[in-house]
Amino acid sequence: MRGMRRAGQLPLAVAVVVLLALVVLALSLGDLALGPAVLARTLVGAGDATSELVLFRLRLPRVVVGVLVGVGFGIAGAIFQAVLRNPLASPDVLGISGGASVAAVTAMLVLGWTGPAVSAAALVGAAAAAAAIAGLAWRDGIVGYRFVLIGVAIAMLINAVLGYVLTRADVRGVADALVWMVGSTASVRWREIALVAGATAVVLPAVALARRSLSVLQLGDDLARGLGVRVDRQRLVLLGAAVALVAVGTAVVGPIAFVAFVAAPIARRLLGAGSTALALAGAVGAVIVTAADVVGQHLLPGGVQVPVGIVTGLVGAPYLLWLLATANRTAGEAS
Repeated sequence: MRGMRRAGQLPLAVAVVVLLALVVLALSLGDLALGPAVLARTLVGAGDATSELVLFRLRLPRVVVGVLVGVGFGIAGAIFQAVLRNPLASPDVLGISGGASVAAVTAMLVLGWTGPAVSAAALVGAAAAAAAIAGLAWRDGIVGYRFVLIGVAIAMLINAVLGYVLTRADVRGVADALVWMVGSTASVRWREIALVAGATAVVLPAVALARRSLSVLQLGDDLARGLGVRVDRQRLVLLGAAVALVAVGTAVVGPIAFVAFVAAPIARRLLGAGSTALALAGAVGAVIVTAADVVGQHLLPGGVQVPVGIVTGLVGAPYLLWLLATANRTAGEAS
């Protein structure tokens, strides 16, 4: 048992080391390169005015918020897929991130809101979408396949509303809305980071307390009830925690595509089938966001810079197609 625990900790340790390396790389690269010695001096307050401005005002906020939302999205995706026992169960696919998008875009383009008001609208939109899906899926409890099917339908409806809002808006304001919609860690301020950090610090202990029930829920509702788990209550608590993580992160940086969708499968593949892999999914999510931001800012041909959500979309969309193709092939072989 102790050996299995150590084996499970190894992938997490590797992910943390990779994340730290990416963080150092993200803080170092740019028009003003900061070598390891300069970076270390600046972090402890011994750098010059220019390096402190670049580090604390430009680079460190986007790296910190990328790590925080990556952890939140990764854990949220792992919870959704474990609770609903469906690899397609992700906030991206089920319309929860879309609910945040349509609320934020409506606030920007129709109501003329800016700043924290847009984030508040996104938060409400994500919560409203999740509540609508749960309400429509409820039939003496939440059944995984009903939740997924209704979530996909809600996502399609939200995309239609979003398209309508964009086509009716003033073209001069659409550009800002589009940047927010694809997800970007640029221009994030420390007070917004404090919001994400505070919400994460509140939600993660609740997730940790419910971790055992999550493992039992994966065994099936009947067995979980036989082991004394209040299935519907625990499912709502876990999904509520996941929605909170996604809503707060999306409210600040936008719906960074596919992070919640791919982080958990990668973590489960590293740990083995049957594991909830919450901690590792969070670490993998942070690695994905940080690596995608480095690629989007510094490694594209021609010096092109794109928001982080475009890079994660380029990675996540092929994975979704592969998952659907293999699922169809498996179903065909079984029949």
